[in-house]
Amino acid sequence: MKKTIIALALLTGLFATAQSSWKSDRAHSKVGFAITHLMISEVEGHFSDFDITATASDTFGDAEFTVDIKTTSIDTDNGRRDDHLRSADFFDAEKYPSITFKSTGYEKTGDKTFKLTGDLTMHGVTKPITLEGKVNGIITDQRSQKLKAGLKLTGTINRLDFGVGGETASLGNEVDLTINLEMAQQ
Repeated sequence: MKKTIIALALLTGLFATAQSSWKSDRAHSKVGFAITHLMISEVEGHFSDFDITATASDTFGDAEFTVDIKTTSIDTDNGRRDDHLRSADFFDAEKYPSITFKSTGYEKTGDKTFKLTGDLTMHGVTKPITLEGKVNGIITDQRSQKLKAGLKLTGTINRLDFGVGGETASLGNEVDLTINLEMAQQ
């Protein structure tokens, strides 16, 4: 009898922490960035073509993320600037069509916050980065009856570390990242 109770307790623990697949809902998600221009203003932009998946528990704990962003989808609300950013001067989108991120670590920092470490590959260069994460909420979707999670990831990278653009007084080196996600459990 005692062995049966222990076995049930172990199985319950396994099911309670079971991981499932999650996928970003692009219609309700945004991969954005901001960079200083002329040391006086900030220019914002986003990438419209991306795929973000995660493996996480129902409470979005201990999550593992995989991100694929298409560099040709950059949008700063200025076509001429976007074309220049796609060129060999910056992203070289023809040669490097994707920016990728693969998480390597997850650390819970609060009730709804976490740190996510991983490898970012951009412009052919891979470097470790850390993102701050927040779980905005988790609900059961009325239509699908599956869980949906709202998350926000933020961080800062140095574009020169990845060989994106050169040193210039007109453009800041630090790029602030803001990724707002609505993830659907699969």
